[in-house]
Formats: sequence, structure tokens, C-alpha cells
Amino acid sequence: MESANQTASVTEFILLGLSAHPKLEKTFFVLILLTYLVILLGNGVLILVTILDSRLHTPMYFFLGNLSFLDICYTTSSVPLILDSFLTPRKTISFSACAVQMFLSFAMGATECVLLGMMAFDRYVAICNPLRYPIVMSKAVYVPMAAGSWAAGCAASMVQTSLAMRLPFCGDNVINHFTCEILAVLKLACADISINVISMGVTNVIFLVVPVLLIFVSYIFILTTILRIPSAEGRKKAFSTCSAHLTVVVIFYGTILFMYGKPKSKDPLGADKQDLADKLTSLFYGVVTPMLNPIIYSLRNKDVKAAVRNLVSQKCFIW
Repeated sequence: MESANQTASVTEFILLGLSAHPKLEKTFFVLILLTYLVILLGNGVLILVTILDSRLHTPMYFFLGNLSFLDICYTTSSVPLILDSFLTPRKTISFSACAVQMFLSFAMGATECVLLGMMAFDRYVAICNPLRYPIVMSKAVYVPMAAGSWAAGCAASMVQTSLAMRLPFCGDNVINHFTCEILAVLKLACADISINVISMGVTNVIFLVVPVLLIFVSYIFILTTILRIPSAEGRKKAFSTCSAHLTVVVIFYGTILFMYGKPKSKDPLGADKQDLADKLTSLFYGVVTPMLNPIIYSLRNKDVKAAVRNLVSQKCFIW
């Protein structure tokens, strides 16, 4: 009963953000706003071309359209809050808004992990079993695969958010982050969080380790198959069909490993610098990566570039 009262007494959280570095706030406001506009434009164009161009009505581009929509949702769940925090002296967020923002961010991140694994499997079938590709990756298969990615991510987020927001928060309500990042919020709980830790560990295995293993095994088979192709031109063409996905995977998981895999500083001054580095790394993961995805796929894919040119030329002709 006491815990419930303590939890109910918390009506808002204070987001620390870059409060300790006020000179950086205006600069980052401009940079993040411009980046967000590029994300909306780049991913929006990719979604349009995958819908409007009949040549892109394939499993690979269907997954790519989902990835672009996911990136828009992910950034929209956090960027407006970050931008507002740079302009508002008192950076607060209500308890319920914090829960919603946490749910959306976690759901989009978990969904992207699974979706990248599904995209790796798609490339494996396309390169290693090209004759069976239309059967294995039929519409009856790849649509449920994408839907399952979204459902799994949302279900995991619902569990983690519910467990986190049911904890009692009695005392410090300052979140040392830009947003309601779940690990930053758990640090504020004044109760045993062992269930949360175990649950997060299981979730990490399911949504990080399993997709990484699927991607790793898929690319071992893909590379083995490509190396057996006799002509250099054939090898180049085969690799070009999965190079964009591989680049996105390296950036996505590389940033995650850097965020959570590096050692923590025990020195107070070093810890302060590390907190700033953690925030900026999180910002890179949450803003820069979604901006790079459409750029990578546009630069490395002739079909996408041709579809974008056709879309632009049609719009110019209409005007």
C-alpha cells in the first residue's frame, strides 16, 4: 500500500538532458532539427517509392518500407521531446507521457532488431536458393514475418514498460537523459529491481542475441555462396544486393554494443564525461542512424535510385 502511494505521488520526471552544458543546447537544437527533417524526407520518399513503383513490390523492398516507417515512428517518439527540452528551462515530462514515450522507443528498437534479422533471412534465400525464392518468400510468408516483428517488439515493450512504471519512485525524479530511457528510469526506483534486470536480460537475448546469430549465420552462407560464383561480375552483383543491409546492420548493432558494452568509469570527473558521451552516443543511435538508413539504401541500390528519379520526374511533369 505504501509503495502504491509513493508511486502515485510521482506526477512528473525532470529530464536532465544537456542542462550541465547549456552552451551546447542551441547548437544541438539546430543539428537535431535538421537531421529530423532529413529523416522524415528520406524515409518518407523510400516509403512512397516502395508503394508506388510496381518494380519494388518484392519482399526486400517491403521490409525496407517497414524499416523506413519504423525509423519515422522511432524518431518521432523522442525527437520532439528532445527539441523541446533544448528550449525549455524546466525540462519536465508527466508520468503518463514518460510511460508512453518509453513504450514507443523500446517497441521501435525491439522491432528493428527483429526486422533486420528477417531482412537477413530474405537475402539468404535470394542468394543461396534463388530458384525457390518466389515460393519461400511469397506474400503469404513475408507479410506475416513483418507483422510478427512489430507484434513481438510491441509485446516486449509492453512487458518492460509495465514492469518499470509499476516500481515505486520515492525521492529523486531527475532522469539523467534526454528522454525516458528505460535504464535511466530504473535507476530512480527505490525498490528491488531484480525482476526488471532478469526480464531485461531475457529480452536482450531474444531481441539482440537471436537476431545477431540469425544475421551472422545467414551471411556466412551468403558469403560462401558468393565466393563460389565463377565470374567477378557475378560476385559483385550478388554482393550488391545485400551490401546496404549489411552496412545498416553494422551501424545499428555497432552503436548498441558501444553504448552498453564499454567499461564504466569509477572516477567522478570521468563519470561526468562518460555521462555526456553516453547521451551523445544515444543521440547518435536515435537520430543519426535513422537518417543514414535511406541514404545507404539509396546510394547502394540502383532500383531505389531509379524509382526515386521516376518519382521526382513525375512530380516535376505534373507541376
